[in-house]
Amino acid sequence: MDIGFIGLGNMGFPMARRLIEAGHQLVVFDTRKEVVDKLVARGAKAATSPKDVADQVETVMASLPSLQASLAVATGNNGVIEGERVKRFVDLSTVGSQKAVEIHGLLAKRNIVQIDSPVSGGVAGAEKGTLAVMVSGPKADFETIKAALDVIGKVFFIGEKPGSAQTMKLANNFLSATAIVATSEAVVMGVKAGLDPAVMIDVINAGSGMNTASRDKFPRSVLPRTFDFGFATGLMVKDVRLALAEMKQLGLSMEVADAVGRLWETVIADEGAESDFTAAIKPIEKKAGVVVGGAKSGLAGK
Repeated sequence: MDIGFIGLGNMGFPMARRLIEAGHQLVVFDTRKEVVDKLVARGAKAATSPKDVADQVETVMASLPSLQASLAVATGNNGVIEGERVKRFVDLSTVGSQKAVEIHGLLAKRNIVQIDSPVSGGVAGAEKGTLAVMVSGPKADFETIKAALDVIGKVFFIGEKPGSAQTMKLANNFLSATAIVATSEAVVMGVKAGLDPAVMIDVINAGSGMNTASRDKFPRSVLPRTFDFGFATGLMVKDVRLALAEMKQLGLSMEVADAVGRLWETVIADEGAESDFTAAIKPIEKKAGVVVGGAKSGLAGK
């Protein structure tokens, strides 16, 4: 396929690279020339704006960091909505169902189909093509792009209702956000009591407490204290806030979600939006007076 790809960040770049490697012809745009140049060297064609991308291809994909960026790229001045050739806009970003419905309505006025396609699996999944790809939109358009999405990861068709895939993604990321802070509290408890955090993680992963944080994040980024898993705290907080907003809109009880939301607001206040989300353990450690992992694991100052 001829595909447009907008947004070549930590997730977008490897997804776009895999599409090129699979034989698709890409027209790419990003505000950073250096990442565009890397894909041009692999055979992509550079565009000068989202509109320029949409002037050249029928299918435009986007992987963007914020709701504002998705809205601007899709429907703003010089955006995809002004393209001459585009027929469908595939948003791989996480924007929440309300924003997806808004973008869907605006694009529909120009006979452009909005396809929600948020992904989960992190940078490693994007590199390997093992992402969970959630899709909602017209079935016929989904069938048209499915072969391309198969290059990115395992594809799940959620339904035709606009925003459905976004709701699925928020449910997934709420669980991921909960896992990292809950595991942090559990391991901090153990370290405060004198347990070895590495042994704790081994036991948890062999038992019923195993989760994505204990399985992946702690061994790779928390225990070594590298805090480099590849997903920013700001993005996780965005997703948690969107999940809370969706739950509130649906009139749900949110006792656990509210507590998780408060913890993540503390993390972003203490560690900053650009920190890796595995740094979520740091405020919990600080309150407890312990350090988990590394050479100084145990009571702080010991």
